[in-house]
Amino acid sequence: MRWNEASASTDPSTPVLFGTKGLVRSVQTPEFSGITFHEVLAKSALNRVPQSSSMPFSWTVNPYRGCSHACVYCFARNTHRYLDLDSGTDFDRQVVVKINIADVLAAEVARPTWKRDHVALGTNTDPYQRAEGRYSLMPGIISALAEQSTPMSILTKGTLLRRDLPLLARVAEDAPVEISMSIAVHDDALQQSLEPGTPTTKARLATVRAAAELGFAVTVFMMPIMPKLTDSRDHLESALRAIRDAGAARVVYGALHLRPGAREWFFEWLEHNRPELLPRYRRMHAGSSYASKEYRRWLSERINPLIDRYDLRGRSDDDYPATSRMRGRPESGRNRQTVGVPAAPTQQLAAPSQQALF
Repeated sequence: MRWNEASASTDPSTPVLFGTKGLVRSVQTPEFSGITFHEVLAKSALNRVPQSSSMPFSWTVNPYRGCSHACVYCFARNTHRYLDLDSGTDFDRQVVVKINIADVLAAEVARPTWKRDHVALGTNTDPYQRAEGRYSLMPGIISALAEQSTPMSILTKGTLLRRDLPLLARVAEDAPVEISMSIAVHDDALQQSLEPGTPTTKARLATVRAAAELGFAVTVFMMPIMPKLTDSRDHLESALRAIRDAGAARVVYGALHLRPGAREWFFEWLEHNRPELLPRYRRMHAGSSYASKEYRRWLSERINPLIDRYDLRGRSDDDYPATSRMRGRPESGRNRQTVGVPAAPTQQLAAPSQQALF
């Protein structure tokens, strides 16, 4: 863990994390204006995914809770309510940091019972959000998994991933390493409004290129695609062209889904920025977190021919087989694709169930 002790301060007005054990301190620093880091000592690092889940991995690791990317549609927002914090501003600015997670993980995967199951990073909040620049937890996490030849995947919007690409390339020589970059919005003004804490689309595409040049078959997640915001033919085509030109191996997509917590925050954004769309979204999500079947069918018919045109469709042998709960090691890393993507013709990825996130 790296920090500047002299520039860090505790703030007595900082919200107390209700029911949180292991809280060491809450820190604010000038270089992260408006953000409070709640440093905690985690008792465990690995989170088991329920067997009932459709996710093609068995374990996740989440070094952070809350996310300064501040994406207004983020499905994980409601999890902050478990800490007696709100799913809006608190989710963006009150970030829980598991400062000892690399050491705890190393101990867990060193146990004789560890079966080298696949471990997914980035399933809840982003492991390469801005906090990672301060705490540098990911190199330790990657090294702990690599020490036991454990397959891993990373999904991120963070360009700080580039810092760890040389390490990941070395690890991939021994165990599967899969990299996915989330790039949903290819309009600069809209992207900064919807995702105000994220790197630009251009910077993320450059990160895709950097990973591809090291031999990684990078998947780009065009998720979420939002009705009347990012689903026009021109937007989809320019996005897929840019992704192809960046050297990505394939694209998966999914329509916007709005869970409680995210729904209210996204609707507030609509009210201030695109009020004419608010009635449409209220109708679409009146009875479900997911977009309607009709819209998903319409989106599939629009985007799939474009995915084929730009040769960004995954092949069936890119995906993990049905036995991919990873009992033992699959074949090597860098010529494999990202996890969690069915080899379905539509290439649409359903959102994981809530219980699969921790």
